[in-house]
Amino acid sequence: VQLQASGGGLVQAGGSLRLSCAASGRTISTITIDWFRQAPGKEREFVAAITWNSGVRYYADSVKGRFTISRDNAKNTVYLQMNSLKPEDTAVYYCAGALSRTVVGAGGYDYWGQGTLVTVSS
Repeated sequence: VQLQASGGGLVQAGGSLRLSCAASGRTISTITIDWFRQAPGKEREFVAAITWNSGVRYYADSVKGRFTISRDNAKNTVYLQMNSLKPEDTAVYYCAGALSRTVVGAGGYDYWGQGTLVTVSS
């Protein structure tokens, strides 16, 4: 199984971006997908998660109300819609997957995607 993260870029504060995490080799509804981010000099931070099967969503307080995680089973992809972006959202964003388990920011993932850089200018 491979996870492919994409969609990062440069955006002004207040703008929007949509990140994608595409899965290959496994139906994405069998995988809990978490998004993390890591800013320069900081520890990796949980951002959002969508659980396998039932699709329950979780968010970090720092992004609640601004970010939305969703899943498109037909495209085998999980999205992270990021609105009202702030400079402090600048980071490399990663998606991680846990097969047929619910893992929310806790570690022990089966798969990791490569990072995609999000830069929010003030």
